[in-house]
Order: sequence, then C-alpha cells, then structure tokens
Amino acid sequence: MDKVLLVTGASRGIGAATALLAAQRGYAVAVNYHRNQAAAEAVVAAIHAGGGRAVAIAANVADEIDVQRLFVETELALGPLSALVNNAGVLEQQMRLDEMSVARWQRILTTNVIGPLLCCREAVKRLSTRHGGTGGAIVNVSSAAARLGSGGEYVDYAASKGALDTLTIGLAKEVAAEGIRVNAVRPGFIYTDMHADGGEPGRVDRVKSAVPLQRGGQPQEVAEAILWLLSDAASFTTGSFIDVAGGR
Repeated sequence: MDKVLLVTGASRGIGAATALLAAQRGYAVAVNYHRNQAAAEAVVAAIHAGGGRAVAIAANVADEIDVQRLFVETELALGPLSALVNNAGVLEQQMRLDEMSVARWQRILTTNVIGPLLCCREAVKRLSTRHGGTGGAIVNVSSAAARLGSGGEYVDYAASKGALDTLTIGLAKEVAAEGIRVNAVRPGFIYTDMHADGGEPGRVDRVKSAVPLQRGGQPQEVAEAILWLLSDAASFTTGSFIDVAGGR
C-alpha cells in the first residue's frame, strides 16, 4: 500500500510542487486547500494523469473542527496517514510593525502558528506508537524570515515562522522515541504567488541580487528538500532544518 501524505496549502506554490513530487515518489497525497478548489483539483488531476492517487480536501487549517475533519477525510479516502507537510501559511501587505493592526496579527498567527499546532496534534495522534501508530514524519515549511526578521516588510510573518521553528525543535524531542521525526525547511526568495499577497508580485526579481546564488528559487527545489526529509534516507534526522535560500 502507498504511504499516505497530507500536504496543507497544496493548491499552489511549494505545496503543489511537494504534492506532485511526492506522488512521483509513490505517496498517495491529500491535497488540502482553503478556497481555490479549481487549483487543487488541477494538482489532483496531474497526479492521476501520472498514475498516482490523490484527493483534494477543503479545510481551513486555522479552524479546529476543519482540521479534525481534514485528517478523517484523508484517511477515509487514502488509508492510514504516514506523513504530514505543514505548508499552509498566509502573508499580508508589506508594512512596518508600528502600522500593523491586532486583527492582522491574529490572522497571521492563527493560520501560521495555531494551524501547524493543530495539524501536528492530529498527526501525532495517528502516527505515534504511544497511540498505536507505526511512526512517520512531519515536515514544517518555515521561512528564512525566521532567521532574518523581515524588517520593514513582514515582521509579524517572520515571528510566526520563528514560532514554527521552535515547534519543530520541541516536538521533535517530544515524539522521537515514538517513531516520529519532525523537521523543517526554510525557503528564501522563491517564485510563488505568495508575494502578490504581500502587494509585490515581482519581489523575487527585485531582491535576487542580495542572494549569494544571484537568483530566486523554484518551488520544486524546496519540494526536493521536503521529500528528502520525509524519506528513509533521512532516518537519523530529526529536529533539523534545511535552508533552501540560495545562501542567505
């Protein structure tokens, strides 16, 4: 039977690239999305065209009931869960912290911090040998912003990713003896639609000269790191980070 992978926020960008690559590597994939059903269904169709198994499931990772239903529907459609990629995240308009509202912070932190916490909780309940599972892997999609701070642009987003890094370290220690490995990737400037959410679709081209490799990255390059961390090749790796940021 195929290993079953749930990828949150998998209708576009890094999430979609991860879902497609995982299917090529033999995973059955739950393609989670929040609003863009057509994009998620396109990812599923591409997986089916390649002979893989996949299902698109709508759920808001910031909502506890939605997350619980997401995991139940994943296993009903594809079988017992093997792995989770916490990729869903939100970004808002570039601005200084002293211009930001509490409502904005609540939106950012609810999706980018509470969401992964909820998904990790549900995954651990299924994967942990303490709960009768057979183990598995979790990969959190953080950001180089967690190290760099994103001053003048997205300090709140960077802070949310810093929290995700701490979650990765702590949970890895908590569940290591229960057969679960927890790691993270920290992408840098990657060509995805998320930059448009921040008000600057061409941001990567503007800032790529600051990257030692002198270019932006592609979602597929991040997906390769994620799939390595999920794989048996990374069997002695937990609580670790791969920076996919061109040297930044």
